[in-house]
Formats: sequence, C-alpha cells, structure tokens
Amino acid sequence: MDLPPRDGGNPGAADERDTSAPVRPRHVHTPDGVRQSDPSPPCDPVTSAATARAHVLAVVRSHWDTAPVRPAEQAVTDLLLVTSELVSNAIRHGGGLAGFEAVPTREGVRLVVRDRSPDIPSVAFGTGELPHRQDRGGFGWPLIIKLARDIVIEPRVDGKTVSVLVPLG
Repeated sequence: MDLPPRDGGNPGAADERDTSAPVRPRHVHTPDGVRQSDPSPPCDPVTSAATARAHVLAVVRSHWDTAPVRPAEQAVTDLLLVTSELVSNAIRHGGGLAGFEAVPTREGVRLVVRDRSPDIPSVAFGTGELPHRQDRGGFGWPLIIKLARDIVIEPRVDGKTVSVLVPLG
C-alpha cells in the first residue's frame, strides 16, 4: 500500500484552522480489539482537517503496517476524504472542533468527531445524492454518506458527536 506523505499533506485541500483548544486523540485498540488509553506520548493536537488527516494516516500505518493484508490505496484516500469533510464541517458549521478520534476496527476506521453545535444537518441522513445545483458547497455530506457506513449523530449538552465507520476492506 502506498500511503500519502507522512506529513499528512494534501495539496488540493484547504487547511481549515480552528482557534479553539487543541484536541488530542485519547484511545487506541490493542491487536485483540480491546480499547484502552493510549500509553504513548501525545501526538500532535488535532486542530484542522490537515492535522486530522495526519493523525488518521498515523493510525492506519501503526495498525496495518505489519498486517498481512493492507488496505487498498483508494480505501485510504476515501478515509482521508471523509476525515476532512467531518472535521471541516465541525469547524465551519459546528461551532468548532471539540474532540476527534480515529479508532481502527476489523472493518476499517471509526471516526468520531465532536463539535459545539447541537444542530443536526438535515442532509446527514439523506440518500447521498450529489447536489444538482451550480452553487458552491453541499457535497460534503453526500460524500460521507457514500463512503462511510454506520453513521451515528448523538446530541450532547454542549454540542454533538458524529461517528462513522469507513471500511478499508
């Protein structure tokens, strides 16, 4: 599997900055699937789509580098696109990024993004059809719906949590 550069760069994507406190990933899974606190030193804080992509690449590398079967390059590209869309939505429309996790599973990677807005996007449970209009925007949720599964949006007192599973198999 050829993964993008280790710096997490994506020259075609905008780097959305969030001025709120940095969010550090908190958990890892052991090879037997048990979730536990990450004993390793803290990684770079997730404050933008770019730092989220870099973190997700690090998770993919650490989990699948020694695996007998590695995810296809297209699957990793899809994962990075969904990561960018979820984090960008939290920053642009959700009042800021309040939490981020990328958890490897047997099927792929579960992304968990928390933001500060209780508003649930009306298109989040749509069909995934791309907009037919010529206006800018409106493509993020349809892409997420097409590329991810097990989409769960949970309201919280201080915002919401969006969780999706992006298959890598």
